[in-house]
Amino acid sequence: MSRPPSRPPSIGPNATRREFLRQGGAALVAGATLPYASATTYHPHGSDVLRVGLVGCGGRGRGAAAEALKADPNARLVALGDAFADPLADALSTLASTREVAAQVDVPPERRFVGFDAYQGVIEASDVVLLATSPHFRPLHVAAAVEAKKHLFVEKPVAVDAPGVRWMMESSERARARGLSLVSGLCYRYEDAKRETIARVHDGAIGDVVALQCTYNTGGLWHRGRKPEWSEMEYQMRNWLYFTWLSGDHIAEQHIHSLDKLAWAMRDEYPVKCTASGGRTARTGAEYGNVYDHFNTVFEWERGVRGFSSCRQWVGADTDVSDHVFGTKGVAQLQRHEISGENPWRKRRGEEPDDMYQNEHDALFASIRSGEPIANGEYMCKSTMMAIMARMSAYTGQSITWEEAWSSKLDLTPAAYEWTDVEPAEVARPGVTKFV
Repeated sequence: MSRPPSRPPSIGPNATRREFLRQGGAALVAGATLPYASATTYHPHGSDVLRVGLVGCGGRGRGAAAEALKADPNARLVALGDAFADPLADALSTLASTREVAAQVDVPPERRFVGFDAYQGVIEASDVVLLATSPHFRPLHVAAAVEAKKHLFVEKPVAVDAPGVRWMMESSERARARGLSLVSGLCYRYEDAKRETIARVHDGAIGDVVALQCTYNTGGLWHRGRKPEWSEMEYQMRNWLYFTWLSGDHIAEQHIHSLDKLAWAMRDEYPVKCTASGGRTARTGAEYGNVYDHFNTVFEWERGVRGFSSCRQWVGADTDVSDHVFGTKGVAQLQRHEISGENPWRKRRGEEPDDMYQNEHDALFASIRSGEPIANGEYMCKSTMMAIMARMSAYTGQSITWEEAWSSKLDLTPAAYEWTDVEPAEVARPGVTKFV
């Protein structure tokens, strides 16, 4: 189950499809989406039923499965997979007792798969595969699902290192070439109010973009402790948030939403360079693995635009989740859906909010039924790389260019996927940790 080698193409952050192919990498995939409508023209295996499988049965996975079933009355959850039996059992119990979707749950014991290879059984049993494991496994699982010609919902981020992103790009192109839908879990792109706000930015409501700022300051997240019978591998897997090889660190696992919104506001033009700092101020104990608890990054675009990014996970500190786009004619506050300046606008208060998580799955299943695939591969990969680039800069204390980040050979894959006592990961030390 080791990761196959992937060539590190020399590619700019805004390379065209032709440039990518010329450099020997995978082709870029359009980030198109479809309206949230239903259709019924797709008949897999001669049936109106779409068989849905879930890999990764934690809270996000359970939510994705429920949303998938709500999106299509002829969808059936037929397979579940997880590294561990207990979250799988919890997910099955929760979904089977949820009134809105219980009748669509049909997962007998022979379609409940546990272990590192659980994804294989789920993919074989399904038409649509939902991937919600810890991010490290995403490239492997997507590659296998695309090879089996399955439609996909892919949670963010899509990799934890540059070789993983390159592999994901190759798989995304194969999905596009095979007419498969691939919907990303970067959910803000499916929120109607966000779409309207970004559309106004693109239409010139704030003039030319000159700077951007995003903040994702939150409290602490869960920790599942340690049991004496667990190997070090099981301990890390069950507490995957705190190990860079599994989560990508929280700048990738959580803050990627903010970074993706900046890239979206920039018309999916990505920064050419970044300089970042970070460290462990509040979460210093060994139980927090080797991740940082805060990052601050300055991103640089080719046209002189700067993006200022801050994220942290500190218990008891102020929280703030906000995104600002500064232009020559005004300012857009993306989270508040508000524009000030020469062309003021605000999303009306009191309107019924739409559910961006549900919208993702509505769009996915509508695209499958209509035969008009969605391809979110390009932006989901590049936004993941934007987060990884900033993490590498903070870990090393070096400014990192897009080309350097994209070509990085640092592969975080463990020597083997086995329940053994692997070495605890070291915390990166800026100025000491080297860029690879």
